[in-house]
Amino acid sequence: MSFPFLTVTAALPAVGAIATAAVPAARRTAAKWLALIFSLATLVLAAIVLARFEPGGDRYQLTESHAWIKDFGVRYELGVDGIGVVLLALTALLIPFVILAGWHDADPLEEVNTNRRWRPTQGFFALILMVEAMVILSFEATDVFLFYILFEAMLIPMYFLIGGFGDRAHAGGDEAAATQRSYAAVKFLLYNLVGGLIMLAAVVGLQVVTGTFSLSEIAAARADGTLNMATSTERWLFLGFFFAFAVKAPLWPLHTWLPNAMGEATAPVAVLITAVVDKVGTFAMLRFCLQLFPEASKWATPVILVLALISILYGALLAVGQRDIKRLIAYASISHFGFIILGIFAMTSQGQSGATLYMVNHGISTAALMLVAGFLITRRGSRLIADYGGVQKVAPVLAGTFLIGGLATLSLPGLSPFVSEFLVLVGTFSRYPAIGIIATTGIVLAAVYVLVLYQRTMTGPVKAEVRSMPDLRVRELVVVTPLIGLLLFLGVYPKPLTEIVNPAVTHTLSDVHKTDPKPEVEAAP
Repeated sequence: MSFPFLTVTAALPAVGAIATAAVPAARRTAAKWLALIFSLATLVLAAIVLARFEPGGDRYQLTESHAWIKDFGVRYELGVDGIGVVLLALTALLIPFVILAGWHDADPLEEVNTNRRWRPTQGFFALILMVEAMVILSFEATDVFLFYILFEAMLIPMYFLIGGFGDRAHAGGDEAAATQRSYAAVKFLLYNLVGGLIMLAAVVGLQVVTGTFSLSEIAAARADGTLNMATSTERWLFLGFFFAFAVKAPLWPLHTWLPNAMGEATAPVAVLITAVVDKVGTFAMLRFCLQLFPEASKWATPVILVLALISILYGALLAVGQRDIKRLIAYASISHFGFIILGIFAMTSQGQSGATLYMVNHGISTAALMLVAGFLITRRGSRLIADYGGVQKVAPVLAGTFLIGGLATLSLPGLSPFVSEFLVLVGTFSRYPAIGIIATTGIVLAAVYVLVLYQRTMTGPVKAEVRSMPDLRVRELVVVTPLIGLLLFLGVYPKPLTEIVNPAVTHTLSDVHKTDPKPEVEAAP
């Protein structure tokens, strides 16, 4: 029996969460270091999984399969393809930076109304590790019911991270901040629970039709022609799955929970939301929607492309008009998720490869920008853009890293998001030229909101409130420097990712019986 790398990679942060939560309350620093050690150990295991994955090998590798709930036909089945393994690695990579960036986010609050309020430091880091465990396992699950349980269960720790550990830089005072945090957390939970309940009905329907929850068994039955699923049934089941994934992604008009959640959460938790958890939605569109319901995926493509296009433009336009730094980044992420979904449903190899790379690159670039923004907000105590000015003169390193994160967000050539956005647009244009042309407007709008944000916060006269602002400290540089290094490296040399992703994309396109459009002009021999 081979070593269960996938199980251990997911179990390690779960064990770390339990161990961190068990640390005595008086030993907050020990809890932080324990959480960081477990996250680094998980990163090492994820690197081993990535190294053992063979891009030219079987579609699903490092597989595990065990009986779980026999009476209902549920199995504990795991396996990673090229798409799942890179997202697993992304998750394991980002969590140590999230922990380091949030090192003091759960420290005791100041005295308020003579009542000293404490935030459970151990709980904060334990919840982060628990989210990591569930997200990693969701990228590995090949049993639909197992995936559904993880898809829903990760909402619980996220709810407490948003509602219990909100941003301290709130203009409305402590009571107003608590109210806004509660509202954001409940909205996040309700939106995703509704999507999950609809998905549960579809999961049950899938089992009734196919007799199994196993992705591999359903795919095999479809391949040999023994799966009899009526067209109308397939379309209804597809809609049930897609609705849940579109909420988590998030896709317009199911996106409204994201700006509230990211605005009220701490910067590291905001990164956890958009760079890690939300990727489960777009990943599931590739793994489950296209593979389980190929005909329905093609049937729904025109509407989904329009919704993705609206997300691109709507998110970018609202980002331009934002006065809150974190809400601006949240609306920019809605625009970026529009690009990802556009690439997925363009049904071309360039589009889907670009969409997968976009998931990775968006995770890195958003983490870099949001974490630096969090360092900035912590220093000034305000999220409002108007409260800043001239920061680059007093904190040049902070301003420089903020600029690089912003330039990555607008997909500047030479930085990794450019590669993925270019592939998405090329793949879309080759099949849907009109949509591809309109989508490029999102690039122009991204330049507007990023450069205006930088100009208003970092340049101009130095405001009195920022004159004594310190530059990035060693811990903060340890967080930001590797992320910027990855943005530069993958921007000029994306081959390590494309070699892993492209074979998986080929399999996905074969599931929906799609091939790339032939060029109108053949290349000269």
